[in-house]
Amino acid sequence: MIAALLGRWALGPFAKALPAMGDTERAALEAGTVGFEGALFAGRPDFERLLAMPPNRLTPQEQVFVERDVQELVALLDDFAIDEARDLPPAVWQLLRERRFFGMIIPREHGGLGFGHFAHATVVTRIATVNVAAAVTVMVPNSLGPAELLLRYGTEAQKAQHLPRLADGRELPCFALTSPYAGSDAASIPDTGVLTERQIDGRTVRGFSVRFDKRYITLAPVANLVGLAFQAVDRSRPDGQQQLGITCALIPVPTPGLQIGRRHLPMNSAFMNGPIRGHDVFVPMDWVIGGEACVGQGWRMLMECLAAGRAISLPALGAALQQASLYVMNGYGRIREQFGLPIGRFQAVAGLVARCAADLYATDAARRYTAAALDAGERPSVASAILKVQLTEAGRRAVNHGMDVLGGKGIIRGPSNLLGVAYRHAPIAITVEGANLLTRALIIFGQGAVRCHPYVQAEMAAVQARDEAALGRALLGHAGHVLRNLAASLFGAGVRGRAPPGLEKELRLIARVSAKYALTADLAMGLLGGRLKRMELLSARLGDVLSCLYLAAACVWRFHAEADAKMLPFARAAIRFQLDLAAATLRDLYANLPSRGLRALAPLLLRGTRHLAPLRDRDLMALADVLRTDPSMVARLCPDMCLPARGGLRDLADALRLADALGDEAAELSRALRRTHSLEETASRSAHPSAALDYLRAADRVIQVDDFPPA
Repeated sequence: MIAALLGRWALGPFAKALPAMGDTERAALEAGTVGFEGALFAGRPDFERLLAMPPNRLTPQEQVFVERDVQELVALLDDFAIDEARDLPPAVWQLLRERRFFGMIIPREHGGLGFGHFAHATVVTRIATVNVAAAVTVMVPNSLGPAELLLRYGTEAQKAQHLPRLADGRELPCFALTSPYAGSDAASIPDTGVLTERQIDGRTVRGFSVRFDKRYITLAPVANLVGLAFQAVDRSRPDGQQQLGITCALIPVPTPGLQIGRRHLPMNSAFMNGPIRGHDVFVPMDWVIGGEACVGQGWRMLMECLAAGRAISLPALGAALQQASLYVMNGYGRIREQFGLPIGRFQAVAGLVARCAADLYATDAARRYTAAALDAGERPSVASAILKVQLTEAGRRAVNHGMDVLGGKGIIRGPSNLLGVAYRHAPIAITVEGANLLTRALIIFGQGAVRCHPYVQAEMAAVQARDEAALGRALLGHAGHVLRNLAASLFGAGVRGRAPPGLEKELRLIARVSAKYALTADLAMGLLGGRLKRMELLSARLGDVLSCLYLAAACVWRFHAEADAKMLPFARAAIRFQLDLAAATLRDLYANLPSRGLRALAPLLLRGTRHLAPLRDRDLMALADVLRTDPSMVARLCPDMCLPARGGLRDLADALRLADALGDEAAELSRALRRTHSLEETASRSAHPSAALDYLRAADRVIQVDDFPPA
């Protein structure tokens, strides 16, 4: 009775307050599943549930592929030469096809490798530590593209025709979605396909006459199978019913009317990318993915596939940039000396190295946890958006810091450069597959508020159905939810579940910040209603806090899953940095809420967050010292780091290996070299002249930069 009365009173105001939502937006918001991020959004994280997620594991077949096939590929990759040629060498293209790199996600019964999500991510990350262009070439057919769409929605005939050819590289795919006038607003693509009939080989065939103009399409210049998204139209229907919806189809190359082969050069990168255009391209109904039954279902299909792909490929690139940057910063800091000391011992450099290490621990924990969730059958759409933003931004931060540490070495182009090509690539990952600016401002919290909140989706459904009783029940539950989080914010939140040894305090802090976040989200939604959707700076902050909580919780899972006590200082640092950022963002959020009352209550509601300071300077220096003196710790943080056969990274690795063999004598040799100015003379005074000379020559290669004849 109370629920019905409450629902009757609230139905009108709620119908006005809730923002209008179209079918495409609803499909995006409702895509995927909800994982642990939902518990964080609700303010009730159950750490027992978090730790129950199994650790990442490679199957024996996946392990062999990573250790053998990926290493063979990496040995063929010369970052500078590929960048100069603006293409992968023929031997690389051949190996990618022969070893079925393009068919990692395709099941073995269809000729693919049948790898899990973690294996897919591991392969892309390892390749990207050496050459981003090769990694992009591998990731696109395995991410958002025809293979995933075919596996989930294709007809049996389509699967039989295309999947074996996609797996072995006979068909190289691309997927054309973005248009010049529909970038971030991809659901509004202007490309249209008009339902029609054509005579083909003496029979009448139903299909679409499609006209389209696409750009930024990766692999387009070399693709022989084009996935295409277009707006299907049936002109024979009455006005208002002609739009059938976004539709996905596969078009072989060549096809009459299809123009393909020109290139874009994203940041002058070597991976293939270009425009695709078509005029009166006939697409038979058999080419529509899923057949005629799937006409108009394309946007839902794309959103559901993106929930998985967005969590794998671009986060893998971000992780690779972080691992490579940390490896370079720490290693170069050991080899390069100034003012009589290795530059890694100066606090300005050591602080950056330690921060990058803590950042990497957190982001890679989230990436690995989400891959485990995907392998367990979840499709966490909110978490995938978090990963896309956080990993690509962290990659950009890390490579920027790496360039700062390298100084002049970092800005001189050539085969000896350690991070220059990666530095140019960093903005690409930020921009594509949902620009970070858009994803932060609209998607993470916008989708989270609908999918992760325990009552909002039920309230929206009740309003849409005009169901007063259901709305009343949801509102009563919502009120109890707010009161619980208010109490937890004021008097402390209990920890649900056990804590890994050493992280007990961190779990209490995560639970406390989670409760304060959940209360804040409800206050913001209650105060602003549908306006919050347009107040993007506030929405972005709400999304950022959820992201920080997700990364912090993933650190707890990673430390438990890896059971490596030596990583405890890095796990603590990673969690503290994320919680400090979350608390600071909450304070900024309250300062900008358009309510004097809530701004006045902020000190009370946020009580207990000001002491969430990250590590002190002495703790940062301790982390940096560990990384500088114990190479095994760098290997733990950078497990996907691969080395090419030649180039700057190989030179650095050789110098570090020789330095480790010499021990303390390496530093003495560097000091002696400043007096003698001769590698040979310095080495001759060593107790191990041959090893000393090898080290000095290797270190010199690391320090030197490339020069070229004048034009």
